[in-house]
Parts: sequence; C-alpha cells; structure tokens
Amino acid sequence: MMFFAYSEKETNYLKAKDSALAKLIEEVGLIQRPVIPDLFMALVHAIIGQQISTKAHTTIWERALVMFAPLTPANLAELPVTTVQACGISMRKAVYIQEIAAHVVAGSLDLEALHKLDDQDVCKRLCQIRGIGTWTAEMLMTFSMQRMDILSWGDLAIQRGLRMLYRHRAITPALFARYKKRYSPYSTVASLYLWALAGGTYEGYTDPAPQKKSSDKSKGPGRSNKGGKI
Repeated sequence: MMFFAYSEKETNYLKAKDSALAKLIEEVGLIQRPVIPDLFMALVHAIIGQQISTKAHTTIWERALVMFAPLTPANLAELPVTTVQACGISMRKAVYIQEIAAHVVAGSLDLEALHKLDDQDVCKRLCQIRGIGTWTAEMLMTFSMQRMDILSWGDLAIQRGLRMLYRHRAITPALFARYKKRYSPYSTVASLYLWALAGGTYEGYTDPAPQKKSSDKSKGPGRSNKGGKI
C-alpha cells in the first residue's frame, strides 16, 4: 500500500507559518493516508464516495474491487450498467463510471495527460466529464496524483477542522482564502491534519459551530457541501 508522501520539509514550513497548526502537527505526528496511484481506479473510487459516509464508501469500494477485478476501463466498459450498479451504488453513479470507462477506452479521455497540467487545468479538464465536479477533482489530485497544494472549500471535514483549529463558528470564503494562502504551497499536507482533527478526539479541540448528530466519525475527507456534481 502506498501513502501520501510528505516530509519534515513540508511540516516545518507549515509550523513556521502557523503556531496553531504547528501544535496540531506535533500532537498528531506523521499521518499515513493511503493513495491510489492508478488514475482510473482513483476516479472510480472518488465517484463511489460522493455524498455517502466513509464507512459506506469503504464497504462498497471493497465490494467493487472483488466484483470487477481487474478494475480497468476495458473491463468496466463492457459490463451492463446494472452490473456496475450491483456493487451498491446508484444508477446515476453507475452510468457516470461506465461513461468514463468508455471515454478512456475510446481515447477521448487521456488520464495520464493530466500529470502534465497544473492544478487549475486538471480541475477544469476533469469537470468537463459528466459526474465530476470540483470536490471529486480535488480528491483525485490529493489521493492519486499527490498534488501538494490542495485545500478543498467544498469539503465539510476541512471546514470543520478549520473551525476547530481557529475557533471560528463558520468558515467564510474570505477566511478560507486566508488559510489557503498561508498554507500554500503545501496546503494538502495541512489538509491531512485538518481531516485528522475533524474526525479525531484530540483534547482541547471542539467545534464552535452548532452541532448536528452524525454516526460517521471517520478521519477521512468529508463529503462535498454542494449537491449535484461534486
């Protein structure tokens, strides 16, 4: 299993920029977050995870790996869409996944070419695909491409982590932009710690925002706070 690669170079930079984050980094230590280097597999993984709990995401993903082995564009493109749906996803997601597989097989979608693009252009290209929005593109850049400067506005757990770390009742676009600028060019590493804080039980940290009941306390990324394409 591969993990998101970072070192003291990135954490030392962040600690020098932000004392609150420095304290959190020291408390949490090294974070090992699995990554999926295969871009097609990572894209399927991200689509499956749209707007469902982390627990459900893990269960369905493990089932899909068994049902569709090997999980390749050629294999998925040949399956009936009802078979794709049978792993436990919605028909809409099944259609999206099969369409993406067909585009890759046909050559109209070159996932490997994404590595040559900057973050903004990767997001722009991916968002042209039906079923993919900004949040999904950002998760692909984080957990497959291992881009270093991704902080997702649309991620609920990132916003929760920012509230907890800096004691804000809400994260406004202006606040988010301030922290993004502060963390850059290593905001993905900051994201790892914000996710850990949002899903953990670290002493002295609470969420100042009004609380909603949730049965999912995962340390993973939160789902997008927007409907439709994510």
